[in-house]
Amino acid sequence: MKTTTIALWIFCGMAGLLAGCGGNYYKVNAPAGEKQYYTKDIKQTRAGAITFKDEKSGSVVTLQSSEIKEISKDEFKSAVKPEENPAN
Repeated sequence: MKTTTIALWIFCGMAGLLAGCGGNYYKVNAPAGEKQYYTKDIKQTRAGAITFKDEKSGSVVTLQSSEIKEISKDEFKSAVKPEENPAN
């Protein structure tokens, strides 16, 4: 039980630090699925979840559990650029 509580507080602290940094780019993974999100801003809710706008889809996303990784501007732009439709 204590290990879970400590892990939760560490995660919340990391998310809080990441949310406070400006000009950064993040890749957020939802551990329950294969979904990846890309954002420039992460906010932490009172319940410990994170909320952000997915730059690829434009949707506002809230995740209770996630993995957050800081990425380069080039990697971010490459990931969120619209897919090109080849001419038929």
